[in-house]
Amino acid sequence: MSEGKTDIFVHDTAIVDGNVEIGEGSAIWHFVHLLSGTRVGRNCTLGQNVMAGPDVKIGDGSKIQNNVSIYYGVELEEDVFIGPSAVFTNVITPRAHVDRKREFARTLVKRGATLGANCTIVCGNSIGRYAMVGAGSVVTRDVPDHALVLGNPARQVGWVSSAGERLTEDLVCPRTGERFELDGSHIKVVSE
Repeated sequence: MSEGKTDIFVHDTAIVDGNVEIGEGSAIWHFVHLLSGTRVGRNCTLGQNVMAGPDVKIGDGSKIQNNVSIYYGVELEEDVFIGPSAVFTNVITPRAHVDRKREFARTLVKRGATLGANCTIVCGNSIGRYAMVGAGSVVTRDVPDHALVLGNPARQVGWVSSAGERLTEDLVCPRTGERFELDGSHIKVVSE
């Protein structure tokens, strides 16, 4: 663990292996296990029973709710929210009797994305910046920036702003006034 940092909270029941970095202002709650090589950014919250690692990167400002396992090959950029009991996989075709550790597929969750409670992210996919995955959804392919996806398998049903508001046809965030425009099958910010 990071030595000499006094503004880090690690609950007495948490297990933090050697060679783990925890950024200032972060809170590690009950029964969390951080495996070797894991890096937790600044101002993160890891809820009860989170497991991360080995060699996982969790970006600054991320919030991981209870009962989430973040395996080797998963990377979270800054300000990612992961709802309770969300699931990541790391092998496409697992078998108990076949060693597939060399087949772990990378999963990237980009800045500001939200993964709803009980969703499943199949490995080898990326979740775009500020995208939102609905509770219980199963992601089987890449999710574009600002996309709202729902269902099993997850399908895009709309767009969301950086503030998480669902966009209507005018593509203006009702909370912030942030404006977007369609660019093919994606949207981009035109004013903040």
